[in-house]
Amino acid sequence: MTTPPIQWYPGHIAKAEKQLLENLKLVDVVIEVRDARILKSSQHPKIEKWVESKSHILVCNRIDAIPAIAKTQWLRQFSDQGRTVYFTDAQAGKGIVDLLKAAQAAGEKVNERRRGRGMLPRPVRAVVVGFPNVGKSALINRLLNKRVVASANRPGVTRQLRWIRISDQIELLDTPGVIPPLLYDQDAAMKLAICDDIGQAAYDNVLVAAAAVDLLVELNVKLSDRYEIEPHQVTSGIEYIHKVAALNKFQGDLDKVARLILHDFRRGRLGAIALEMPELAMAP
Repeated sequence: MTTPPIQWYPGHIAKAEKQLLENLKLVDVVIEVRDARILKSSQHPKIEKWVESKSHILVCNRIDAIPAIAKTQWLRQFSDQGRTVYFTDAQAGKGIVDLLKAAQAAGEKVNERRRGRGMLPRPVRAVVVGFPNVGKSALINRLLNKRVVASANRPGVTRQLRWIRISDQIELLDTPGVIPPLLYDQDAAMKLAICDDIGQAAYDNVLVAAAAVDLLVELNVKLSDRYEIEPHQVTSGIEYIHKVAALNKFQGDLDKVARLILHDFRRGRLGAIALEMPELAMAP
């Protein structure tokens, strides 16, 4: 199946990226939020530039959406790389206490350096960055322990940058999800689309759902219980969608079937599924 490029770069995102670059000069700590279902694909291609000379805290959100074995294997890989990561479920508040402690510790190091240069301590300035809909706003609300940032299970809710005081020690910059102007890695772009992490992108629901089916079949996810058709009866995801759409209840509506499959995956109705696993997990 040939898939067209998946691209989305609305004006408010371009403006937000420009503002982000301007505000990064004021920031001490970058809190990068990724989607635990696609930890590789949800790494922003510009993150290395953004964290240059700053403290970097990596948050893997939506831990509730992947199986425990996936978390264990990712923790092992990050540990082997000498990296500390924080797995969170921002909606349920899991992992937030440890993340807050990490941000405060990063702030203490900043003020140690300031005191060493004869400067007075000040609240640490942190920024939360990542693709749309990875859970940044929900994370900030949990850090504050109250709802001050608009949060919803859809991308593009945060539309502008703003500073939020978490405590006397931490000031946080909330940012809209930032998508690069070009998504060169179309495999990563497809997974971002499947997980609804690139917003209202210019993509075809049927093609994205077909790619999702191909991935789910590879992962041995049982689809027939929900969609009646056995995947082994077809040769591809797109053929599977056609088969399901041929059922009387769908009356040939491919888009309706595609939206249902994507909705079911995104809401966890097909189970806890990690679309990406670390290399060590795939080694013989």
